[in-house]
Amino acid sequence: MAYQPQTNGQAEVSNREIKPCHLPVEIDHKAYWAVKECNSSLGGARIERKLQLVELEYLRLEAYENSRLYKERMKAVHDKTIRGKEIRAGDLVLLYSSRLRLMPGKLRSRWEGPYKVKKAEQYGVYHLRHPSSSDIFKVNGHRLKLYHGEKLKSNKEMEVFFLEDAPNGNKN
Repeated sequence: MAYQPQTNGQAEVSNREIKPCHLPVEIDHKAYWAVKECNSSLGGARIERKLQLVELEYLRLEAYENSRLYKERMKAVHDKTIRGKEIRAGDLVLLYSSRLRLMPGKLRSRWEGPYKVKKAEQYGVYHLRHPSSSDIFKVNGHRLKLYHGEKLKSNKEMEVFFLEDAPNGNKN
């Protein structure tokens, strides 16, 4: 037979879960008034929180507006520093060649030409013609720059000089 110590019954009551229905009426009434008092003061807290949210939204909109103004000013400063390309029909231009080559060479220029501009359209579209051919093709103005100088030799005709063979006779 298992041993069971004798108790006065208080241990059994303290070990059970206390449910709301077991509370005496006085404690239940005091708890009701405490909750009611907290809820009535929550009305002021709700208004305070709404004011904080409105203020936060105002600060967010102000920061957004400041950012927009800053970007506009920076764009204006940047646009002042960029020189506009004034390419007209009849000008000689160089065309940037972005084709991938296996061995492009360090000193070989990626600018081809000169080409003659036949027609300039809106949005930077240019019609070009190579002086030695009658073919006309369209290119984007971002790939062009004005040509200043004598006719360039093509990359195939480029002469190679070594230091010993310098044209001025210096052998340094």
